[in-house]
Amino acid sequence: MLQLREISLFAGLDDTQLQLLQSHLLIKHYKKDSIVFYEGDESEYLHILLDGEVRLFKTSPQGRQVHIHNFQSPEIIALFAAFERVAFPASCEFFTDGTLGLLPLKSLYSCLNKLEFSLAFISSLSKRIRLLSTLLHKETIFSSEAKIADLIYNNPTVFQHFKNNQIASILNITPETLSRILTKLKKEKIIIIEEHIVTVLNIKALAAIIDTNSIKKGLSDSFL
Repeated sequence: MLQLREISLFAGLDDTQLQLLQSHLLIKHYKKDSIVFYEGDESEYLHILLDGEVRLFKTSPQGRQVHIHNFQSPEIIALFAAFERVAFPASCEFFTDGTLGLLPLKSLYSCLNKLEFSLAFISSLSKRIRLLSTLLHKETIFSSEAKIADLIYNNPTVFQHFKNNQIASILNITPETLSRILTKLKKEKIIIIEEHIVTVLNIKALAAIIDTNSIKKGLSDSFL
């Protein structure tokens, strides 16, 4: 099983502290599609993703799920909620089978007087702020075409692991929109997709879609 010392947040602690925290860690196993917590729930634990992948999402008043982010192990989930002792701002669901470590918050707070741990903690919080800034930019600025281009540009293997309706959920677009834009990208000879494997034929054209927020007819020819 993954040890706490393998997670950057805890890497600066000495062996005695690590052993103590490890002894307090509660291990829970989850099946795919299991809910870890719902938006508005409260917890006395820091959630540590030891194995698998989860997604965070919010639910609109109309009942629509709005995807926020995916986390792959090893990772800390809902760090800010744990630090501020507030309710979870989003729901968490396993995309795969996986394992969580639940660390009592009182154990977490006992480490804050250690300089290296405090610096790592601040760094982790800063990482979350940068993530939220990036997500906000993509949701408010990016068109559906730019969202898909950005996903392919940065993480093309996602199509090997998830179905199109799951990817559409990640991007907060409809499956029909995803299918239409992928067809357009293939028609423009920017990508090809064979057995769920995406191959980028024209990386410059893909980058141009992200920059311009649109797919222009004949775009790929401009970067030959």
